[in-house]
This record gives sequence, structure tokens and C-alpha cells, in this order.
Amino acid sequence: MLAKVFSTAVLGVDAFLVEVEVDLTPALPSFEVVGLPDAAVREAKERVRAAIKNTEGEFPRGRITVNLAPADWRKEGAGFDLPIALGLLVANEQLPPEAIENSIFLGELSLDGSVRPIPGVLPMTIAAKKHGFKRLFVPLANVYEALLVKGIDVIGVPGLSQLCQALRGEISLPLPHPQQHGQNSHQGAFELDLSDIRGQKMAKRALEVAAAGNHNLLMVGPPGSGKTLLARQLPSILPSMTDNEALEVTKIYSVSGMLHGREGLVSDRPFCAPHHSISYAGLIGGGRVPRPGQVSLAHNGVLFLDELPEFPRRVLEQLRQPLEDGAVHISRAQASITSPSRFMLVGAMNPCPCGFNNDPTRECTCSETEIRRYLSRLSGPLLDRIDLQINVPRLEYEEMTGQKDGESSTLIRQRVEAARQRQLRRFKGSNITCNAAMNTRVLRDSLHLHPAGEQMMQMAFHRLHLSARAYERILKVARTIADLAGNDQVLSQHVAEALSYRAYDRQGLR
Repeated sequence: MLAKVFSTAVLGVDAFLVEVEVDLTPALPSFEVVGLPDAAVREAKERVRAAIKNTEGEFPRGRITVNLAPADWRKEGAGFDLPIALGLLVANEQLPPEAIENSIFLGELSLDGSVRPIPGVLPMTIAAKKHGFKRLFVPLANVYEALLVKGIDVIGVPGLSQLCQALRGEISLPLPHPQQHGQNSHQGAFELDLSDIRGQKMAKRALEVAAAGNHNLLMVGPPGSGKTLLARQLPSILPSMTDNEALEVTKIYSVSGMLHGREGLVSDRPFCAPHHSISYAGLIGGGRVPRPGQVSLAHNGVLFLDELPEFPRRVLEQLRQPLEDGAVHISRAQASITSPSRFMLVGAMNPCPCGFNNDPTRECTCSETEIRRYLSRLSGPLLDRIDLQINVPRLEYEEMTGQKDGESSTLIRQRVEAARQRQLRRFKGSNITCNAAMNTRVLRDSLHLHPAGEQMMQMAFHRLHLSARAYERILKVARTIADLAGNDQVLSQHVAEALSYRAYDRQGLR
């Protein structure tokens, strides 16, 4: 007898429909799974065999063939255990065929029949709704993740035995009620406040501008000047995510298996800080069947690269495309995927290998050749994509021991939120949410540059030998500074401040 059960599988950060066909024929006992399964899917036959024996008592005898259609797309993970088991029970007439109609089944089976959580349930639920299914059966641990999608009945499954009883009409599995999950409020979420960091007024201002417009930032300074500490306080002033942004982030974290123990949307903006030994695939994404990397896990948040020149140049150069497009396109023989990666890049580095080039108190021990080789690890095209490039000088003793002289993260975040709201109103009706994401046409329409500011930009363009990309990014930063000041027009002082954040262009550190 033939039985068909529907499930879904993940490809990249999206999901596609999978039809699980189970054929049971009288013959010598065998169990084959076809349809490009990976090792975890092929091992499903042993988990399914034990789960059925330990719950239903009788495992079907005969030749069992399981086909996962479409057969030319790679299938990964243990989420097909539950639909394969149900298909076997229907094919063996232990379950009525009409009980599984218009339903999607997901879940990994334990040997005792209990259902374990799986990654990627959120995009799978979106795919189930898109294809018109009315019911979705998921592991209990994945219920609240699936409930983020409206318009489909989500049913939590504790085990195979309970599910079979429910499908026969013997018991009912209750529909879970969605819980309310508000956006992040940053209440008590951070150990330190920006006001706890002494001195570095320019760096704190640059953090505020970067947060307000989602601009990339590079901090250059000697060891111990506070670059890493400043970067790690950036999340405390970032604005709350919109509902669409939170859903995008949750979807990526769902695929990556990082939602276990969470309920509802990921409301805090991501902050990813990979070590400089990270591989190309770990940072950008990849694998035989491509998976999201750190640039996608940092989507709508911050990607912090400490000791930036220590990262392999080949890895750093791969950042150019996601910084420009807000997405990563990965092609493999098995599949091609596009992962969203609209992140704020924050880098920290020393001015030379020893860290004391141009330091007023300590002598640099590096030769000119060593300094040039060290700085050349950051290419000109990559630096062009970093909007704010600032020097973070050594702190003086008086600055470290004096009274707090900076504003709190709460006060700065209020200004950042107000600036982001201005941007959201300006870009209403488009998919742009911040100034850094403006294209050339939108920038031209939104800039409102004062004639004095235009004259200043013309002078800077010729004196600093700016590229067209650097020119546009400076104007975007100036637009953000004007938004922080509550101005509709970009004035000359806003342009002047934006130009002050281009240390590499002004000082020729390349």
C-alpha cells in the first residue's frame, strides 16, 4: 500500500515542500530511503523502527521504500522522522489516510517515541501556510516559534503515541495559545553604560551617529584605548527592531538552530563578534548545502571584528558584497541560496603591529615596511565601504580618574530612536529602514543639502580624492547627523562633522 505525508525542508533561510511517499509491499524485509537524503535522513529508519515498536507495538513487515520528493533536492536533518513514521502506519492500515490530509508534520523521533525539536520551524511554517495547508504538527519545543505565523493551526506533539491517538480520534491535542512578546526594552540588559566609559567623547559621538543611521564604523587606536569596550556597548544604544526586522532575524536564528529555549520573536538586535581565525564559510556562509554565516546571523544588528587586520585578507574581501547589497549569494553544485546580511560592520585595529605608531608617549618599534604591510591588509575598496573611520587615542590619567562626564546610554538611545523614526517616516512605503541603506536615487531625493554644505563637499571631493562611493557615504552620514539634530536640511556643520569621521581619507593611512 502507498501512503503520502507532507513535510517541509530548509534550503538556506527559506523552506520548500517535501512529499514523503511510503510504499509497503509484501517481500523480504528491507527499508530504503531515496530522494537525496543525507546521513541523518538515512538513519531515520532505525529511529522510526524503534519508535514504532516502543509505541504502537508492531512494526510493518515487508519491503519499505520511502521517497522524498522532489528527489533532485538535497534533504538534511532529522525532521523527516515523524512523517516517515506516520506514512508507515498509514501504509500498514494502522492509521486512517484521511487523518493526515491537509496537514504538515515535522519532528525528530527518540527511540521511545517522544518528539524532539528541530531547527528551521519558522520558515517551514511560512512555507506550509504559503502552500495552503490548514494544520501544522510540530514538536512541543517548537510551538511558540511556529505560532509567529498567523493563519495556520499549530499543534504541539509530545510523542508519536499521543499523535496516533489524536489522529484516530481517541484523544485531542490542544491548540496552544500564542503568547504576547513585546519588542526589546533594553531594561537591565547591559552590564555597563556608555557613561561608565571615561573620555573618548569623539568615539562615543561616532557610535551615536553609527547607531542612528546603521553606518559602518572603524576605530583605530593603541592597545588599551577602549576600542573593544566601546564596541561592546554599542547594542545599549541601538534602536528597537521593527516587527519585520525581528521576524527576519528570528527566521535566520531558527534555521541555524539557535532558538531553543526562546519563545517568540528575537527582539534584541544581534551582536556577533567572531574570532579572527574564523573560516570563509563561517563568516560568509557555505557548505555543501549552504548555511548562513556570521554576516547573516548579524542581520539587522552588529558584526564586530576586533583586531581587523588579523583576519585573512581573503575573508575580509568577501565582506564587500554583503556590505554593498545587504545580502549574500552563495552558489554550490547542490543549491544556490541568498541570505540576508544587512548588518553594521564595526572594526577595531591598532595603527601598526606594535600598536604605538604616532603615540605621543611610547615609541613605535615597527619599520615603515611593516606598517605598510600591516595596513595594506585592509584594501581601499573595503575601507570605502566603512562610513566612519575614527582615531581612538590613549586616555590620560585625569580622564580615567575623573568624574563621569558622558551621557547615559538611555539618553543617547532616545536620540537614536528619534532619528530612526524620522528615517522610517521619510522612507515609508519602501523597504528602506535607515540612511545607510539608501541608494543613489533615494539619497538624491532625501538629502536636501544646503548650498554651503554642497560647496564644502565639492572642496573635500577634490582635496581628499574621494571615490564616488565615499562621496555618497559621507552624504549619508551627514543626513544622519542632521536627523539627530532634528533638521530636515543638511547644513554645512553636518557635512563638516561627517568629513571629520574619515580618518583614512584625511590622513592617508593607506
